Amino acid sequence: QVQFVESGGGLAQPGGSLRLSCVGDLRGFRILPMAWFRQAPGKERESVANITREGIETYADSVKGRFTISRDNDKNTVFLQMDTLKTEDTAVYFCNNPNWARLNWYWGQGTQVTVSS
Repeated sequence: QVQFVESGGGLAQPGGSLRLSCVGDLRGFRILPMAWFRQAPGKERESVANITREGIETYADSVKGRFTISRDNDKNTVFLQMDTLKTEDTAVYFCNNPNWARLNWYWGQGTQVTVSS
């Protein structure tokens, strides 16, 4: 059984920062492409950042230049450093493998990020 556990969310002011973590309970984590997704109230879940097993990063235009995805394969962990936060970044954030995400498999509970003054 595959499990992802996200943490690090909370309340931040506009312009502030948060660092999210996601630990994958599975073998073979290091060969998996991984991604961070988010779902705001009343909206569909969207991908915000991807990282390949080689460490190549891609970002949604809405977060480019503000968010940084990284991974520590020895700890089965993927991170999302979020800087210069905006109110529109408020959402529940999830991590998953992009292919599993399309199949709607293995979603965790997510971590709530609220950006408000």
